[in-house]
Order: sequence, then C-alpha cells, then structure tokens
Amino acid sequence: MRGFFRFDTEVERRALLARARQGALKALQAFDVEWKGIQFIQLSDTITYKIECDTAPHYLLRIHSDRLSREEIRSELLWLQSLNASQELNVPEGIVNREGLDILEIETEAGYKSPYVTMMRWVEGEHVQGELTDRSAYNMGVLMAKLHAAARTFTPPSEFARPNWGLDSFYREIAKLEQYYERFLSDEGWMLYQAAIRKVMSELAAMQPNEHNYGLIHADLHLGNVVFQEEEPYPIDFGRCGYGYYLYDLAGAVLELWPKHRWFFIQGYKSIRRLESDYAQQLPCFLIMFMIENYCHHASNPREAASLIEEQKYAQAYIKAYLNNKPFLFEVIEPVEV
Repeated sequence: MRGFFRFDTEVERRALLARARQGALKALQAFDVEWKGIQFIQLSDTITYKIECDTAPHYLLRIHSDRLSREEIRSELLWLQSLNASQELNVPEGIVNREGLDILEIETEAGYKSPYVTMMRWVEGEHVQGELTDRSAYNMGVLMAKLHAAARTFTPPSEFARPNWGLDSFYREIAKLEQYYERFLSDEGWMLYQAAIRKVMSELAAMQPNEHNYGLIHADLHLGNVVFQEEEPYPIDFGRCGYGYYLYDLAGAVLELWPKHRWFFIQGYKSIRRLESDYAQQLPCFLIMFMIENYCHHASNPREAASLIEEQKYAQAYIKAYLNNKPFLFEVIEPVEV
C-alpha cells in the first residue's frame, strides 16, 4: 500500500493533485455545506482547498499527510476550539460532518492509503501586500502574546498529543539537511552551517523550560499564516502547532521582518506578556534554528533549489553574525558574497 502523499517526481506530483481533488470532492459530500466552488491553495504537509459558498462563512478543506496521527489532528482541533472560546481571539475552527465526525478517512485510488480530511471555518482577511506597517507589526506581537497567554490557561486532556519543537526535533531536521545540502550549499557554506548547528544545539541544551517560557505555540506564524483586516492580524494554519519555547514562536514570526518591524513586534508582545530580561540574548539562537529548519524542510524539493541558493547571501550573513556574537535582531545585516 503506497502513501497517498507520494510525489518524488513531477509526474507523481500531478497524479497526487488529481487524487487529492477527487478525494476533496468525495469528502465534501459528507458535509452539510452548500458550496459553489473549490479552489486549490497549496501542497505542503497538507493539501488545502478553499471551499467557496454564496455567502459567508467559507471553508478550508485539508487533506493530511501521514506526518500526523489522528490523535494529533484531533488535538489541534481541540486547542483551536479552546482558543475560539476566548473573546480575544479569532482562529480557524473545525466543523463536523452530517454524522458528527470532525476527522474523515476518505477512500482513494486503489493501492494508496486513505488520508485524513478535516474541514475548517475560513478566517476572513487578506495577506500583506507590499511592506508591513509599523502598526501591523505591533499588532502581530500583541496577537502572539494573546495566543501564548491563552495557551497557559488551556488544560489538555490526557490523550492530547502534539509535536515538541526543540533539541530532538532539530536533530531530526538536520538529518534531512545532511542528505540534500549540496543542492544549495558549497562545502564552505555547509561548514558554516555545521558550526551554527553546533552552537544552536549547545544553547538549546543549556536552556531550562518552565511555565513562563515554554508551552503550546503556533510554531509557524510567519506572514503567510497571518491575514489582516485593515491592520488587525488573524492567525491561520495551526498545522504545526505543538510544544516549544515561546521565543521559538517569536523567532518564526520575526525572521522575515525588517529589523524595525521586529522591534515593533516585540513591543506589541511585551504590552501583553512579560519577556525575560535576557530574551535578546536567547532569541538569536531560535532565529537561526528556525531559519535552518526552513531549509531542512525545503531542501528535498528540487523545484526550490534556485530560491534557496539565492537566499544564501542573506542566510549566511545572519549565520556569520550569530557565530561572531554580532547583534543582528534589530540591525540591518549586509548580504555576503557566496
């Protein structure tokens, strides 16, 4: 029995998307939703579609890979339900089908495993077009702080299961990178990465989690996973949510921001939740960790090799600053020759 998400070649990718669309149409029949259109969004750890209706709400249909178990998917839905119970937050939320099920297992083409499917309420808003405003960056920090505050009040049931993002997961990601780094790194570049990896691992091993600095996090709140209504941000795509340091969550959010917007983000966060006095010393570790993990995730895809190569003049500039203990969170770092 072959995995549903098999797409090692372009031919397999096209076949996967054809299987997925048929599976999505079959899954839709189980929901009490009057829809008029299905729009493919992306293929990543899930295959996602926007389900358009004549009137709001619209919906998000997700076909899951086997990266997460049924228990892990249900735990995500449970946490989202808890977050939506807060008047402070508006996040995607799972809906049940006619039989009261929030996770479906759909039959697919013969010879392939049946994937899990979930339907979510669509969160209205637009992705940032052009440069982020100072106010939007500040409000993103407020949003993340509210998520972390809500996480601290959430009491998970005994069967709750979500990934842990830390030293062990970083080890696993690096194992992938070792197979594919030659697609976008020279030998000299790989040596630089290895030095940064050793430093990140050493710093992570020395950290001590506690109730203030560690808990449930979004784990992927970059600008692609935030929609705005005017300058008010709303989080989407909690598919990577799990346990980790809150600073890891911050790092994932500020990695792609300009230094001045990182400062506004931090100020917004601090208006809701206190940060440790040494956060500026620890945050660079998580920023480099998150950046390298991104490359671990994308390096296996030959379609992305060109963009990974192009990014190295910036990535390696950050790594060199990190290894030399040079401040870079709120400073503009000049690209290096690669």
